[in-house]
Amino acid sequence: MPFPCRHRRTAALTALVVLLLAAAAAATVAPAAETGRTHVIVPEDYFVLRYAGSPAVSPDGKHVAWVLSGWEGPGGGRMSQLWVTALPDGPSRRLTFDLSHPAHPAWSGDGWIYFTARDDRGDDAPPHDGSTQVWRIRPDGTRLTPVTRHDGGVGRFALDRDRGLLYYTTTETVRDGDFADLLKKWRDLEYGTGVDKFDAVRVLDLARWTDRELLPADRVIRGMVLSPAGDRLALHVTPHRPLIWNEGWSRIEALDTATGAVTPVTDDHWRDGHPSPHGWITEMAWAPDGRALAWGVSFDGYPTELWLAEWNGDDGVTLSELERPDEVTVNGNLRWLDRGRTLCFLGEREAHVRVLALRDVRGGRAGRSDVLAGGDIVATSFDPLPGGKGVVVARDDHTRVGELYLSRKGRQRRLTDINAVMESWILPRIQLVEWTGADGDRVQGILELPAGHDPAADGPLPLIVELHGGPTSSTKDRFRLWIYGRALMPANGYALLSPNYHGSEGYGDVFLTKLIGRENEIEVTDIATGVRAMIERGVADPDRIGVMGWSNGGFLTNAMITSHPELFRAASSGAGVLDQVIQWGTEDTPGHVINFMQGLPWEVPDAYRKASPLYKLDKVTVPTLIHVGGADPRVPNAHSRALFRGLHHYLHVPVQLVVYPGEPHGLTKYDNRLAKMEWDLAWFRKYLLGETDGGDE
Repeated sequence: MPFPCRHRRTAALTALVVLLLAAAAAATVAPAAETGRTHVIVPEDYFVLRYAGSPAVSPDGKHVAWVLSGWEGPGGGRMSQLWVTALPDGPSRRLTFDLSHPAHPAWSGDGWIYFTARDDRGDDAPPHDGSTQVWRIRPDGTRLTPVTRHDGGVGRFALDRDRGLLYYTTTETVRDGDFADLLKKWRDLEYGTGVDKFDAVRVLDLARWTDRELLPADRVIRGMVLSPAGDRLALHVTPHRPLIWNEGWSRIEALDTATGAVTPVTDDHWRDGHPSPHGWITEMAWAPDGRALAWGVSFDGYPTELWLAEWNGDDGVTLSELERPDEVTVNGNLRWLDRGRTLCFLGEREAHVRVLALRDVRGGRAGRSDVLAGGDIVATSFDPLPGGKGVVVARDDHTRVGELYLSRKGRQRRLTDINAVMESWILPRIQLVEWTGADGDRVQGILELPAGHDPAADGPLPLIVELHGGPTSSTKDRFRLWIYGRALMPANGYALLSPNYHGSEGYGDVFLTKLIGRENEIEVTDIATGVRAMIERGVADPDRIGVMGWSNGGFLTNAMITSHPELFRAASSGAGVLDQVIQWGTEDTPGHVINFMQGLPWEVPDAYRKASPLYKLDKVTVPTLIHVGGADPRVPNAHSRALFRGLHHYLHVPVQLVVYPGEPHGLTKYDNRLAKMEWDLAWFRKYLLGETDGGDE
């Protein structure tokens, strides 16, 4: 197969504004009644919620397999289970009990559900040694069978449902280079180069149970999807797996399943027109005719792009960037309907996420666009029904989270009832609010108030400003109970404001990209003007305002207390950047910093200094609680330790540092997440409400 022959950007598509408004009006799921709500939300309720995800509709459209995720009890971590629901009306059945972390359900043509999972019973040999293997089960819960038994486990898999073949990846460690002998002798040490974990592709014949290697372990495979005819595997690969990753080195190749030959899909120049060289491929999806492959490319600071490769016979492969309708933010989950050329994905606009469809995608262009599951919802994953007769979607709204719905002809019906406990919860009042921010632009945020509170009649409340991470992300318009304040703070008598500041997704490309080169400036103005707007509207008590966030939200917490200490009386900074040079030099994705600083530290040193809260630390007067994971690779804990040192030892500002041993960027253990919530509540009670929990001060 020759290299791609040309690049082409697409023409504009029909705007989605009218469609989105119509979809919102057509939503048919009524909010839950307020009667019977007697339970005040407490931190432990966070661990009660369960979430449906990864729906996979059977080829006959009669069932949907899905993964339920949640938390184990105290002392544990995350858990998941495999479930199946009969369509269109249920019931639902739990399929896995003794396996841990089932994921990636896929249906065979003869009605099996294949998935990956671990069996932790403690045997020495696979599949019962705790390694990840492919398993299968019947939808009635019978005949659970291990499919692979590979020593060391498997990575990804792709199922040829019609031909009875299973493709899967395995990993082996390779040590080579000038010092290969030393690398092998001292193999337990960590090295910057010379050690790689490469992936091989194997194929298992499910009728004969014969297994062979199709592609040797000579590259890193980050994604793998099989064409409908089973003749090609699209591989998302990188040449190696370095300590520093997501640097834009990835490419797409096509593996011929008959011969094992590999040909490039993306050439050496396909990234030349990208807004940044540090974009990463997110996922891939084959069109039903097998002549087109779609994928996404995401960036820090820039919009996610949709790309299309089309095979044109002897003319090779044509690459095109598909234009996003109305500059909608692509949130992934690429799926094609099984007929024609309709590409579906999750699209975000102004704090809502719907299932969108681009019709007649061919020749580098798309026709009209549709909303397949709309309304004031936040869709998190979906899978279409055969024939395009609807979609099964996992979604959240103001009164329910984590449930599966069947969406057909503009109507949505709930399929599951896994969070019925929420019917008794006293829920916050959630609303979108707007104000004028930096550059005179309209800024939007999510405001949560305690149930029944009316600022006009009841007066202002202490306000917590909760700042989302990313920053190429957003706070969505939905109920959310989590460790960063949402739902929990209103339940404790606070108003909570979550600004979607400049750089947030869902508000157009200009609003998103304006943050580049202006961190610790333009978004800080957005947040400060939002706080003042809440004071002016009688929502917030100006003498009792706190700020909190994690990751980029922690960075912005640090920025707010150094730029606007007069606004705040307390802060909770989680895994936040203090100095951009330290961040570039130590994080696992330095392209993030390079994008926003628009250069390397020695090229634009003034930009790094301007964007770093460290150099205005002497302005801080705000009592600050600091959280960080002890093994965080994304925002290493040097930032948090430096912040604590400055505030405690030199500036004598009330401060506490909480380090969670061994934890990465997100806290993974039940006890640590509970501790985080309890520390935040106690800190704000003391410094905003003047209350203490007792004990030594």
